[in-house]
Formats: sequence, C-alpha cells, structure tokens
Amino acid sequence: MAVKLSDVAKLAGVSPTTVSRVINDYGYISDKTRNKVHQAMRELNYQPNSLARSLHGKHTKLVGLIFPGASHPFFGELIEKIEEELFAAGYKTILCNAGDDKEKEREYLRMLLANQVDGVIAGAHNIGIEEYNQAGLPIVAFDRQLSDQVPIVSSDNYQGGVLATEELYQAGCRSIYFVGNPNSRVHPTDNRLAGYQEVIKKYNLTSHIHSVTFAETTTYKAMLIRDLLQTHKVDGVVCTDDLTALLVINIARELGRRIPEDIKVIGYDGTQFIRQYHPELSTIVQPIGDIAKVLVDLLQRRIKEPKQAIVPKNYTLPVTLLRRSSSR
Repeated sequence: MAVKLSDVAKLAGVSPTTVSRVINDYGYISDKTRNKVHQAMRELNYQPNSLARSLHGKHTKLVGLIFPGASHPFFGELIEKIEEELFAAGYKTILCNAGDDKEKEREYLRMLLANQVDGVIAGAHNIGIEEYNQAGLPIVAFDRQLSDQVPIVSSDNYQGGVLATEELYQAGCRSIYFVGNPNSRVHPTDNRLAGYQEVIKKYNLTSHIHSVTFAETTTYKAMLIRDLLQTHKVDGVVCTDDLTALLVINIARELGRRIPEDIKVIGYDGTQFIRQYHPELSTIVQPIGDIAKVLVDLLQRRIKEPKQAIVPKNYTLPVTLLRRSSSR
C-alpha cells in the first residue's frame, strides 16, 4: 500500500498541514519540526508528489533531457555530465532518447510538458517541431536551432573543421575527404564542413564530400566507407565523429592501407572513452564538461527568472586538436 501524507504526519506527531508546509517550504516551521518530518519521510520512504507540488506553484525540480541516444559515446558522456550538474543543483532528470524520429521527439516533449518539468535541455537533431515555439517552458538547446526564443550552446564546430583539415594538409595530405552529413540544416556538421571547405579553398585543393549520416546503421556506413576507399584516391579523411573515424581506420586496414602512412584520419568529439580505449586516434576534442556546465547554468537562470528571458544567442566554446598517431 502506498504511503500517504497522513502516515508521515502520524509518525512525526504533527498535522498533515504541517507536513505539507515542510514539503512545499511554505511558512515558518521550526528546525525541530522540520527534522521530525524529514526523518518520518525517510523511515517510510515517502516521496512527495512532484506534480501536486507544481499545481501549488512550486517547482517540481525535474528537468527533461531530449537527445538522439545515450549509446553514442559523445552523447552518453554529455548526458552524464549534465545529470551530474543538475543533481548537484538539486534537480532530477527524465531522459528521452529521440533518435532520428521527429514524432517520437514531439511526443516526448508533450510528455515532459504534461509532467510539469521545470525545464528542458534538448540536443536531438530532428527539425520542424513547432511545439518548441509554443512550449512556454524554459528550454536550452545543445548544438541545434530550435526556435528564435531558445539559446544554443555548442562548441566551435567551424574552428574544429579548420583545425582538422589544416592538420592533414600540414602532414602532407592533398586529397582530403570530408566524411559526414553535410545537408541537415540543423546538424553541427554543417559548420564543421564550412571549416573544412575554408581550408580546402585556402590551399586551392578540390573539395571531396562523402555523405555518411548519423542515423545510418554501422553496416551501411561501412559499405559507404569501403566504396569510398576502393574507388577514390584518398590520403586524408576528416570525420565528423570519432566512431566514423574508427570505422574508416578499420576498413582502411582491411583493404591493406597503412595508417597513417597511406591514409591519415582525424575524428571529432574526443570523449574520455575514445581517448582511453583508442589512443591512436587524432581527434578534435569538445569541452564536454564545460558544455554541460553552461547548459545547466543557462537553464537555471531561465527557471529562476522566467519573465526575464535570456537574449537568445549562440554560446560557443573552444575546441582543441588532440594529435595522435592516426594523423602523423
């Protein structure tokens, strides 16, 4: 049987009204009474109803996270860092894996609104979801244009594309391919591609773009990369994420190509997992911990001052090149 507020009141020796005031932090309550109520709640494992609290004008202390999926090393690490920051600030999280499904993301957003979360951090890459314009809820975006009213936090994707391409050129590459998804309109690879193209133009090289999207299966990605390496002259590859870069390296070796002597490869993201288990991979490192801090800080400011909207703009954090054996 579920524990009721009256059960807590009976054990603590106070009235149900007093328990409600303690839970909602309303009115004067002595420290002694407050401690008795909290002790009774712990003994009974009583969890206050967050939705009921929100209906009384109190925050639920819940934040929704909408991301493509936690299995990808980058998003998994970013979600973990965001959750740690939110927990330290007194918030619990509801994680929604939207994948590349627009309708799924829309349903998750509606669910979060129905559950009266205090705010949302969104980082999936689906487009055309009007509910973000109509939510009336504090929202902060990671690496994605949601609406004109939502601030965006991202790393310097353009500079990352420049650093990766410049690194390959200085290492002697002259047939440099960009492997990623260049046509999504909201995906961070758009700016990474722009950085790549700037360096290609600077050195009067030919731009080579090989489309491999985030949503495709690993098997299909491998087929596309194998076709690229078998049918084109390639001596350098700028990849838009580390997993794609590792796939390029593995397939190149299967085809008898040496890394980095024949083909030099640079990834993107630089998670702790990849850096620890694949120390050979050169990559552009995103400041994941700093990104999480900025996302949570902006969201807290929007929650605390909902009527004083933060001027929507891009908050761009610097990236760094981690040079390892796959590019030199």
